[in-house]
Amino acid sequence: MAIIQSVERSLIILEKLSKNPKGMGITELANQLDIAKSTTHRLLTTLMNKGFVIQDEETKNYTLGMKIIELSSLMLEDMNIRSIAKKDLEELGQKINEVVHLCIHENGEVVYIDKFESDQTIRMHSKIGNRGMMHSTGVGKVILSGMTDEQVRNIITAKGMPAKTHRTITDEEILIKRLNKIRELGYEIDDIENEDGIRCVAAPIYDYRGKMIAAFSVSGPENRMRLERIKSELVDLVLETSKNISWKMGYTG
Repeated sequence: MAIIQSVERSLIILEKLSKNPKGMGITELANQLDIAKSTTHRLLTTLMNKGFVIQDEETKNYTLGMKIIELSSLMLEDMNIRSIAKKDLEELGQKINEVVHLCIHENGEVVYIDKFESDQTIRMHSKIGNRGMMHSTGVGKVILSGMTDEQVRNIITAKGMPAKTHRTITDEEILIKRLNKIRELGYEIDDIENEDGIRCVAAPIYDYRGKMIAAFSVSGPENRMRLERIKSELVDLVLETSKNISWKMGYTG
């Protein structure tokens, strides 16, 4: 693929300036790009004409202009988690042929905002728009793991910890310990804790601020979602999908 040198150099200038908020002089930029000052000046002049770079009248240093903020704001306003995650979640579902859910947190509950069905028969209660408990679902526990212990306890106080199955965690301290494990591993396995006969593996989605904004899960009947399969095959796929979607949301961690 052919690279247009002037465009590449202009982008490098913007990257350099983004890491130096106090600004950089033309000599410093030219040295770091290993190009002539005259070439650097032409590139900076073009960027200034378009509002991407400004020059301080006193120091003569160059800094990023408001055009960068304008474009960033437009992009962030258009970042819809459903549309951005759709392709990756569809591909994940096709690879493993199990149901995939996308969820967010709202008022102490998880809300299912998208669902990708599999070709295999499975009876689940989830529908787009449905709500679920945080403490019993894989996606809910993943989202809780992104909160402080105080925030988690506040949700437990407000919503309780009713048993959904005989395996549901109903003890606050045990849940807190589980959340610490999720933070360590980066994923959670719902081992028949929310619906009888259903297992799932869930992972987080982060945005450009490093904030967890959603979680997704792969769900299926326990005879297909065996723990051996989850750990040997599905965890890596789920973590890869988590990384890909988070990257598209601007996450760099």
